[in-house]
Amino acid sequence: MYFGPSTKVEIAMRGADSILSTVLLGMLILSLAILLAVSGLIFAQRRIPLRLRQAHNVPISIIYGALYVTFGVTVGFSAYLVLNKYTTSETTVANEAGDVRALHYLAGQFPEPQRKQIQDLATAYARAVIDEEWPLMGKGQASPRATALNQEITKSVSGLQPSTSPEQTLYSQALQRAHELNQDRTIRLLYASKGLPPILWIVLGVLAVIIILFTYFLGMESALLHILAVAALTAGLAFTMFTTIALDQPFGGDLRVSPDAFEIVLNELEADSQPES
Repeated sequence: MYFGPSTKVEIAMRGADSILSTVLLGMLILSLAILLAVSGLIFAQRRIPLRLRQAHNVPISIIYGALYVTFGVTVGFSAYLVLNKYTTSETTVANEAGDVRALHYLAGQFPEPQRKQIQDLATAYARAVIDEEWPLMGKGQASPRATALNQEITKSVSGLQPSTSPEQTLYSQALQRAHELNQDRTIRLLYASKGLPPILWIVLGVLAVIIILFTYFLGMESALLHILAVAALTAGLAFTMFTTIALDQPFGGDLRVSPDAFEIVLNELEADSQPES
């Protein structure tokens, strides 16, 4: 499989479109959040006299500070978890693709018919992951065909019967790679189906709303400055939460981990299988 210039351009354009749609969605959510927050502030300014709000600035500021620190710690912890999950997903995909490549080349030193069987299974597995499983992972699902091929690879490697010391070494290496392939696949599918606990999103949402509501009771001489400050705070909170949510699904959405590592490996395996002219 050769990815020509036109195919590469199409892949790049799809990636750009995905990023653009994410940016547009983020801007829409950001705009709505700011609109709601500012509308609530204007309503509070008209209903609560400035003098009354100024009289309670100090105690409200103390409570507000405690809430903001609590939110900061919670969102920082959540952001760390999702970022670690996203980067680990990328590494796991690269490792899994590397396991497929290693099994294919190790099988090249096996006697027939095991050689062709394992190499064909490795190539078919990489293709099934790209074509079938990657779209399904956005829904938290696995491909039955990729699962079956993975099991066939394990059975084929486990069924080898080495008769010499070099063959025993190859068998041990192949068995280790098959084990690592299963492990990496399990982690990838787990990350595709599991996100942050819902309780964290509830806590973050409630804290963000409370923090914004508390700003309504602060008294500032300039109503416009107060509105700008609340809008900036709302933008920061909404942008942080949107980014955390977007990264919480490493195999779903527009910022999902790509199957580039598998595509590179599949390209190599298919090129290696071509008869020499």
